[in-house]
Amino acid sequence: NSWMQHPVGYELNKATGKVELTSIWDVLTNSTALYAMTHTMLAAALTGGMVIAGISAWHLLRNNEIAVFKGSMNIALPTLAVAGLLTLVVGHFNGILMSEQQPMKMAAADAVFETEDGVGLSLFATGDFEGNPGGTNRNLQMPNALSFIMTGKPDSEVKGINNLNAEYQEKYGPGEYAPIVWIAYWSWRVMLGCGFLLALFGVLGWWLNRRGKLEDSRRFLKFTMPVASLPFIAAAAGWIFTEMGRQPWVVFGLLKTADANSPTVGAGQIWITLVGFTLLYGVLAVFAGKLFFKTAGKGPAEIEEGSEDKPYLGLAY
Repeated sequence: NSWMQHPVGYELNKATGKVELTSIWDVLTNSTALYAMTHTMLAAALTGGMVIAGISAWHLLRNNEIAVFKGSMNIALPTLAVAGLLTLVVGHFNGILMSEQQPMKMAAADAVFETEDGVGLSLFATGDFEGNPGGTNRNLQMPNALSFIMTGKPDSEVKGINNLNAEYQEKYGPGEYAPIVWIAYWSWRVMLGCGFLLALFGVLGWWLNRRGKLEDSRRFLKFTMPVASLPFIAAAAGWIFTEMGRQPWVVFGLLKTADANSPTVGAGQIWITLVGFTLLYGVLAVFAGKLFFKTAGKGPAEIEEGSEDKPYLGLAY
């Protein structure tokens, strides 16, 4: 996927029209892959910490196995806080990288239609997101923040969608090279908003826990359970932004989505496959969800009387 976002280590065979690998090392050390892997692993740690915190809070509110779930909170909250903060830091540097590799994606993420200096980060906007003027009619901004996110400098230039589209038309030929702006705009905001909330939530929970106030903070514990859904929402929004923001490309700069379909696969086959996989994963999600909530609600398994004396299973080499 990172190669499709930022293809490296290849050459285009003009005789066959095919892309051929020239350096597997360039592919494996692709800057996009390294940042994406780090960002994803940190997000996974954040998700794990938040889910454990949510389960622990549910049991603490019911006075179930207090010692066990206080212990799990001692692991979950620091993990959530550290992973949350590091995810934001890595995400910032990933944003700088994306502004160099896919500036159109980042321009669409904030609905910047014309090139400007010292661009503010849009916190909330309304409009059709289809052009400028008229793309946004209300726009609450944090001054200079987008320029800082994209370049690390608050007064730097941010290229706009219209300007980039003109550049791409000169480079790649006639066409529209902007993604669906409102999808990029809102998916990025959902991801960022959830990320900041989770990091702050982790820091607050860790602070309460260290001061010995967590068990008495019933509002915090009650709030922990719905917050446990935010990592999944953030991850979904992040993937939507990553893939939809790349459009109209399947492989950036090399292969457009419109040209990527196989001539031997019809629309009917695509629909059947899409609906089939959606139903299959939907059924699996229902069963997995039921199993998860059933297991999480039971808490730790009880130790049978005399089981401590039984030999443990082991492997001998």
